[in-house]
Amino acid sequence: MIEFKAEEREGYTLIEIELEDAITPDVLKAVSPPKVDLRKGVVMSGRAPIWLYCFLTHYYHPASWVATFDPRIGAVIVESHSPKYKVGDVIEVV
Repeated sequence: MIEFKAEEREGYTLIEIELEDAITPDVLKAVSPPKVDLRKGVVMSGRAPIWLYCFLTHYYHPASWVATFDPRIGAVIVESHSPKYKVGDVIEVV
């Protein structure tokens, strides 16, 4: 099972992903990510399979920008509709 925690922050929504056990791709048929304010960015964080991150990046594509959190460097922008952020930019998550 996948659990999502959404936390509104200034300029973005932090989506934390928690898995109770190993998951298989068939869970994508029923997964229901949290709704967010698409005028802001989305930062995804947590240990999950790359295919889940790909699914979520596509799901949140209409957002201003989408980033994945790397604890070593910050949130890496992987998709953007904003002139303020380019793919490959790294922002601090506070």
